[in-house]
Amino acid sequence: MDLTTYKFQSVWHIDASPKEIYNIISNSSQLTRWWPSVYLEVNIIEPGLENGLGKILALHTKGWLPYSLRWNLKVKNTDKPKIIEIEAFGDLQGNGKWTFQNDGSYTKVIYDWEIMANKPLLRYLSWLLKPAFKANHAWAMKKGEESLKLEVRRRRGEENVPEPPGAILLG
Repeated sequence: MDLTTYKFQSVWHIDASPKEIYNIISNSSQLTRWWPSVYLEVNIIEPGLENGLGKILALHTKGWLPYSLRWNLKVKNTDKPKIIEIEAFGDLQGNGKWTFQNDGSYTKVIYDWEIMANKPLLRYLSWLLKPAFKANHAWAMKKGEESLKLEVRRRRGEENVPEPPGAILLG
């Protein structure tokens, strides 16, 4: 694996059914509302089929490091409520796979993400800053897990659900 390639696996345990989690994750137009610490903008370029296959989104995302990414994702495969597979292109290029496994009253959410950095900043500084870029991804996924737990509660109609966590501002 070269210095501009990244391979991540994130595992979350969420007190919800795979169907609930699938419905939230697959409803990409809502990412800026429930995961605002990472998703700044989401635009649907191609709506795709009813099951989401072929959907193309233009994304503007960030982490806690002072840069943002502009990239597109295309939904390559869906198997409701078990799997969503995507292809990324733009500042990031590669593939991601969400897997939702029933684990009692919980769902084990696994996200496998293998990407290559195309953004010049990431590409040229990977040799030096790869640990920081990995930490940035871990931060973003931790915020995603926190936000997803809150979104499940909100969709279930719980009262007094706090707003999802926002971004940490460096300064």
